[in-house]
Amino acid sequence: MEAKRSSQLPPGFRFHPTDGELIMFYLKYQATSRPCPVSIIPEVDIYKFDPWELPEKAEFGENEWYFFTPRDRKYPNGIRPNRATVSGYWKATGTDKAIYSESKYVGVKKALVFYQGRPPKGVKSDWIMHEYRLGDTRKQQANKQLGSMRLDDWVLCRIYKKRQPGKAYLDQKVEEDEKIEMTTPETAKANEEQMMLKFPRTCSITSLLDMDYLGPMSQLLGDNNSGYDFQSSLAGAGAGHAQMFQFGEMPNYQTTTDSGKFQAMAQTNVLNHQPWFGP
Repeated sequence: MEAKRSSQLPPGFRFHPTDGELIMFYLKYQATSRPCPVSIIPEVDIYKFDPWELPEKAEFGENEWYFFTPRDRKYPNGIRPNRATVSGYWKATGTDKAIYSESKYVGVKKALVFYQGRPPKGVKSDWIMHEYRLGDTRKQQANKQLGSMRLDDWVLCRIYKKRQPGKAYLDQKVEEDEKIEMTTPETAKANEEQMMLKFPRTCSITSLLDMDYLGPMSQLLGDNNSGYDFQSSLAGAGAGHAQMFQFGEMPNYQTTTDSGKFQAMAQTNVLNHQPWFGP
């Protein structure tokens, strides 16, 4: 939902005033019939509409909307405001928050939630309102004529719809899916190669051959055409190299403890000096 944008606003304009600024430079100016710094807050009796009808009444806003609205009494001789709308009502929640500007008390902020239906069986909605009123409204109310239903000439209301956690997750999921769809074949191949580097290097013979970790099969089997002879290499190693591991051997580790020191001895069993492949 997006309100109509005023043609007087420059491109990129954002409206994010503080509570004190809303009261000092907008509500106070409106109450004293002075022009506001920016004319983007319309005068709308919000209690004549349901909250989902208000965004189209606003002059500016995308996720929150501001209005100057009057407040009427619920009963002729009382000071309780009438907060009923077309199909529901606004109900106050929490306590009023005092607003200060330069350490001076300037107004009050009240939070309200919209309920559909009639009290006390109304259904709570996600629509929230922050109502701002001046700090000297009691004096204004005392000056009202007896029998008048008008409680306040102007209060400032900020209305928005609370974002649901489930919707935020769905929006994030959609963004991730869009990124996956935009992946090119080259990017996908690069990602796959990066994932392969994360795997441990201890793989089977088949996997190593597929990944070009080993040379041609002829080199492993001691083929005469391979240019490398395992038997000749083993025969030339001599007795002094009997402790060296041979390709395909299963080392047998034994541990002994001597004066608190840990020693590891590897014993090898060479079968006919032939390469051995496990099943």
